[in-house]
Amino acid sequence: MSAKKIQSLNIETELGSIYKILRGDMKKKWKRVLPNNELLSNRWEKAEFIKAKKGASIYDNSYIFGNVKIGRNTWVGPFTILDGSGGGILVGDNCSISSGVHIYTHNTVKWALTGGKAEYEKKSVKIGNYCYIGPYSIITMGSSIGKCCVIGAHSLVNSKIPPYSIVMGIPGKVVGNIKIHGKKVTFNYFKTNMRKKK
Repeated sequence: MSAKKIQSLNIETELGSIYKILRGDMKKKWKRVLPNNELLSNRWEKAEFIKAKKGASIYDNSYIFGNVKIGRNTWVGPFTILDGSGGGILVGDNCSISSGVHIYTHNTVKWALTGGKAEYEKKSVKIGNYCYIGPYSIITMGSSIGKCCVIGAHSLVNSKIPPYSIVMGIPGKVVGNIKIHGKKVTFNYFKTNMRKKK
């Protein structure tokens, strides 16, 4: 067996041992079993690296491009894309950007349809403070979400959303509003789509 092969086996053995220790520590401390890259990365350090504000955390497998600003204590979950390459993305304080959310500041549809003759369309995206963006939602260029909003899972936001709104659907529609009194939160859903009982 060559020296290189022996050295490679030693590295694999050492990495395997480190992985088992990290995996065991994570399960014991947080009751989580995560992929290797999440065991080796620090979500808070990644947030600091992109100059997010204090207390923000960003999963290692979150893709971040271009001009992205993230507020205090905001959580950016796994498998997210924050693409500020077309215009800026501004995410406020204390937001939850759930797993699989995509936020885009450009659109290449017209460019593709014209064989590259049309320019990319570019506009910024803004998400206010204290918002919850549900899993697998997509926020398109030019969208603006006011503070204290809930965007339901699998929604498509392509417009301006007023503060204290509940949004669901494709495209996203305001289906209710939110009232906040201290720690108490009330979700009020509009009844326009409910059928009358016979």
